[in-house]
Amino acid sequence: MPETLRQLTSLDAQFLALESPRQTGHVGGLAIVDQTTAPEGRFDAETVKALLRERLPLLPPFRWRLAEVPLGLDYPYWVDDTDFDLDFHVRELALPAPGSDAQLAEQVARIASRPLDRARPLWELYVIHGLESGHTAMLTKIHHAVIDGMSGAEIMGLLLDLSADGRELPPAAANGAAREGAGRPTELEMLGRGLLGLPRYPMRLLRALPTALPNADEVPAIFGAIPGARRFGRAAQALRGRRSPALVAPRTTFNGRLSPHRRFAFGQLELEAVKDAKNRHGCTVNDVVVSMCAGAVRRWLLEHDELPDEPLVAQIPVSVRTDEQIGTFGNRIMLMSAPLFCDEPDPVARLQLTHDAMGDMKERHKALPADLLQDANHFIPPAVFSRAARLTFRLATSGATRPAWNLVISNVPGPQFPLYCAGARLVANHPVSVITDGMGLNITVMSYCGRLDFGIVADRDQMPDVDRLMAWLGEELDAL
Repeated sequence: MPETLRQLTSLDAQFLALESPRQTGHVGGLAIVDQTTAPEGRFDAETVKALLRERLPLLPPFRWRLAEVPLGLDYPYWVDDTDFDLDFHVRELALPAPGSDAQLAEQVARIASRPLDRARPLWELYVIHGLESGHTAMLTKIHHAVIDGMSGAEIMGLLLDLSADGRELPPAAANGAAREGAGRPTELEMLGRGLLGLPRYPMRLLRALPTALPNADEVPAIFGAIPGARRFGRAAQALRGRRSPALVAPRTTFNGRLSPHRRFAFGQLELEAVKDAKNRHGCTVNDVVVSMCAGAVRRWLLEHDELPDEPLVAQIPVSVRTDEQIGTFGNRIMLMSAPLFCDEPDPVARLQLTHDAMGDMKERHKALPADLLQDANHFIPPAVFSRAARLTFRLATSGATRPAWNLVISNVPGPQFPLYCAGARLVANHPVSVITDGMGLNITVMSYCGRLDFGIVADRDQMPDVDRLMAWLGEELDAL
């Protein structure tokens, strides 16, 4: 059995389980680079492949391939792909003239709609030429089972440099490259591993009970599909003398069943303007960003005559990765819930409500165990994990229950100094994230070099005009 087998956690496996012919589990980023700073003014697929060949020893996930356990008896494993083909993963294309932002967004949406090939390492990279600005785009796709926001930032940190001249690379980790002759484990070997793992399931469940069940309301997407789990959770909370606030999401157009196709919108806003607003109103940058998103989504709901009388509920991912877990990749996150005050028409009052709600969310987060999401997944046996995930999403769109969340809002702080990729200066880095049945809108923003880079993903049928949100975000910032 190869020594390089590495088992996915229950949380990593959840991102595999959510995939269907209509929804994908990968995330990525749309980087815009200025190739005039690169050697010979060139940035193309060959340039990127040369960079990757140099740095692959530092990027073990780029060579990991999925190995499923027969019959789904246990969570899958990552194995080193000894037939790794860099040419398959790095691709190149050009936009037709004039190469507008709208054309680029449409191309990104089409690429993001396609699932990754599970027979190969779960990532792709596209170099896109022909942009009207004269810059070049680099679109990355990597499965969420491999990385979360923080580990994704670690990977980008290994590909980006502080100057156009590059840098001296640190030594690769001991497990950085595929072990010579490791090979892919046989079905019989994987079945043996699965059978050996069967006794571990009840032990995982018993260990998870004390922390996960009393916090059932904080993981509604999982416990909502287990009859009686949330009722028992509330009883456990009552015994402990505390009760988490019940956030109930109203139903909107973007909380239905997804189509297989996506829309993507992107844009930039000045970070200094956001800081001015937060200083003026005595809050945080994150409060301003979330409140701006609430205002933009409110406008969309008003335009479509479906503004609820109550706040929406936003899913806000929070990293729980410790310093000791840096470099371990995979997922170390908590999915928190917060009210999104689209029902409040006054932008300043909305910001104050948001500030108070985000403060409450931070206090709840401090009280929760870091492994809550992973522990909650242990309530579902690995053999029925995928079927349970499909049931959860079916319930979210059936109309029989309310959705757990209406949308995702994520604000990722980034470096405030220029970065370079193969000598080309990074101009912007727009996130491209994931949506699911019951939650067809994702607004993710990353700060970089004095700007906020927004990436907005929506279902193509539910929100064909999602690009309007970007203009409204700017107007909401002006209003503050």
